Amino acid sequence: MNETLSGRVALVTGAAQGIGEAIALVLAEQGADVIVNDRLENDQGLAVCTAIRAMGRRSTMLAADVGNEAEVKRMFCRIDEEFGHLDILVNNAGSTKAQTIEEASLDNWNELLSVNLTSCFLCSKEALARMKARHFGRIVNISSMAGQQGALLGHIHYSASKSGMLGFTKTLARTAGPMGITVNAVAPGLTDTELLRRTHSAAELEMLTARMPTGVLGQARHVGLAVAFLCGEAGSSITGSTLDMNGGIYMR
Repeated sequence: MNETLSGRVALVTGAAQGIGEAIALVLAEQGADVIVNDRLENDQGLAVCTAIRAMGRRSTMLAADVGNEAEVKRMFCRIDEEFGHLDILVNNAGSTKAQTIEEASLDNWNELLSVNLTSCFLCSKEALARMKARHFGRIVNISSMAGQQGALLGHIHYSASKSGMLGFTKTLARTAGPMGITVNAVAPGLTDTELLRRTHSAAELEMLTARMPTGVLGQARHVGLAVAFLCGEAGSSITGSTLDMNGGIYMR
């Protein structure tokens, strides 16, 4: 087992399933202790913790709505008490709805931006305060190809939030660099998760996959490996960057 992150403490938001779960497991494989966050304590999140502990790592599930400032502050106080410090923050929590601007209400808009973007601001703010004291930290924001080229089939709020995350990443990287903290983003394309299959029909997925040079959906584990790369020694001089993982459907 490659333990390049041995001794590191990581928080992964939205880690009970999908991409977040995969990121949490890969970080643990590479040596990190991992805090698993989800909105509510649930069997899926607890199972991720169990899998991480089976690798010999420390892990706990901390339930919090990461779009709520008070809940985020409480979560970070628990991290201080139970782990003592934080080295890695992965802002992964997110959701979407297949709505166009005509279909989305203001409540829909505010809900998606809270989950996807406000959470990134609140968690990064708390993490930065702790990381700068140790002059070390890694923040990785899970954006999306939809934030770069726009969503093709509705998802107006999702696309806006993921685009905002990219600007947030670059700006925070400038602030955090002198503190020994790197800030980067990963922008997955079509990734085979429960959320993707819940929000896209089989016909839509077939059409979208056909546009990809690789012709296959991305895998959540590959996103986890990319995050681990950015958090490890090889990523030490990378900051303010976005790593595209979309099978070539969008090229810059």
